[in-house]
Amino acid sequence: MTTPPKTVKLTTAQAIIRWLSNQFIEVDGEELRLCGGGFGIFGHGNVTCLGEALYEARDALPLYRGQNEQSMGFAAAGYAKQWLRQRFMFCTASAGPGTSNLLTSAALAHANRLPMLMLCGDTFLTRLPDPVLQQMENFNDPTFGVNDAFKPVSRYWDRITHPAQIIQSLPAAIATMLDPGDCGPAFLGLPQDVQGWTYDYPEVFFEKKIHRIRRVTPDASEIAEAAAALRGAKRPMIIAGGGVQYSRAVAELTAFAETHQIPVVETIAGRANLRDTHPLNIGPIGVTGSDSANAIAAEADVILAVGTRLQDFTTGSWTAFAQDAQLISVNAARHDAGKHRSLPVVGDAQCALRDLGAACEGYSTPQDWVARAQEERHSWVAYVADNVCYGDNRPNSYAQAIGVVNALCNPKDRVVAAAGGLPAEVTANWRTLEPGTVDVEFGFSCMGYEIAGAWGARIAQAEREPDRDTIVFVGDGSYMMLNSDIYSSVLSQKKLIILVLDNGGFAVINKLQNNTGNTSFNNLLEDCPTIPEAFGVDFASHAASMGALTETVANPAELGEAFKRAQVSDRTTVIVMKVDAYEGWTTEGHAWWEVGTPHTTNDPKVQEAHVDWESSRSKQRRGV
Repeated sequence: MTTPPKTVKLTTAQAIIRWLSNQFIEVDGEELRLCGGGFGIFGHGNVTCLGEALYEARDALPLYRGQNEQSMGFAAAGYAKQWLRQRFMFCTASAGPGTSNLLTSAALAHANRLPMLMLCGDTFLTRLPDPVLQQMENFNDPTFGVNDAFKPVSRYWDRITHPAQIIQSLPAAIATMLDPGDCGPAFLGLPQDVQGWTYDYPEVFFEKKIHRIRRVTPDASEIAEAAAALRGAKRPMIIAGGGVQYSRAVAELTAFAETHQIPVVETIAGRANLRDTHPLNIGPIGVTGSDSANAIAAEADVILAVGTRLQDFTTGSWTAFAQDAQLISVNAARHDAGKHRSLPVVGDAQCALRDLGAACEGYSTPQDWVARAQEERHSWVAYVADNVCYGDNRPNSYAQAIGVVNALCNPKDRVVAAAGGLPAEVTANWRTLEPGTVDVEFGFSCMGYEIAGAWGARIAQAEREPDRDTIVFVGDGSYMMLNSDIYSSVLSQKKLIILVLDNGGFAVINKLQNNTGNTSFNNLLEDCPTIPEAFGVDFASHAASMGALTETVANPAELGEAFKRAQVSDRTTVIVMKVDAYEGWTTEGHAWWEVGTPHTTNDPKVQEAHVDWESSRSKQRRGV
């Protein structure tokens, strides 16, 4: 006679938290909790039941109190990036607006292929008290609510309508978040009543489980086809994306490039795959790239793209490459591997580079091509060296601030930037000192990610390298959108060094506006017709009110001295410097970017800019 399994009576919320606390992962031979904890703001959709369960597990799963649900999601994304997607954080928000505030950060995690678990309040399953506070009623479908809006921005979505469902749903969510080809955010809607309902769960469900991220071995025929194309190349090039780091394949990429002497260029997400000084590092590619990388991309006959989704800033809206260049795309995600008539190699980057290297044994790139690429790189290095210089009556610029910090930081410090002009400036001007030390969030280009994402990264960094700094470059526009995690970093004693570079508004979009022939309008404060008299924000005083140490500096030399003081401090420090809105931008290194411009206009400057912009369209590759 079969003995029935032992059970334990728990609420749905208690079971979720107990199960999460027993999930582990092996990282570099060490067993660590898969979930590093969570970020939470309580409300009537999660405080009474999920909050009760989290209190009991507060040591195993530390809960960081957020200031804004969107920034909690950004922090979870920053944490996952720092851990190379091997660990994740959950976010919990109340029903209604608390949860809907997470939509933007879910989209960011989805675009960047980052694991994040959302445990969010939902309306009562019984509907007996309907309509409840903050419920969004759909007159024709009572099952359709705010939480359904997360379906397009989640890799896994479920609404728990019975306590037993989590026995299937939780493992499925984790499997999605750990899958290299399908990685992204997972959403669980938790109706307020269901959270508190009990069920007799099998005790085996809560046994300790050790997860390992699978490495998908590429198909031998795909390797053979890719190798044949590479072996016939006269001017090959490697595009190294963020997937190289997530696969922990930096060493394999380096060895492959060195063995076959193939020049390497980096995407924005792939910055810091190779050190700046590596002789085969030809620079960042694309719209925010370098003259060197873009020059060889235009001439390359075979392009090996590794771990990149080939978004438009990488491809110059598909004008960066010769029309007849053959793409080979190594990617764990089938969707990304087959883009633009690529020869797909679906599989793990580390495995694929090893297999491809063996299949290309004996092949070496013609030396004149390598010399040509290195000559372009030397010219770009000289340009950057001049670009970051200050003095000689040059106006303060982003590039100068980047150069100052780059020269003073520890090689293993982490640098974080996101939307506005700083992603381009960091990508172009930052010299990588150690692999895996740059986080430029440009998958979703989210203003407000910088400080929150850095806070999450710092939480992760403190778990392994507490003596290293997390450095934030943020413009005044992004700062104004989301700055409250300065307070979070101070409260949690997770030190950040934040550089606020104030150019008086949304200057990079003003630059795009001007470059397309338009008059400055509604971007810089001084150009807003609804602002009778513009004035600047005292960012230092504002940050100081949240507990940060602050300094306002007049120039890059003063910034350097302030940065040194921030390095030896044990508290979050905010350094503020004004930069010019019009002068000092990095003007070289840009590929074409498709932007919708007016086909008809009363302004001759706009018409002229439209014609000029469209003149590069003939270079655009046609593909799917």
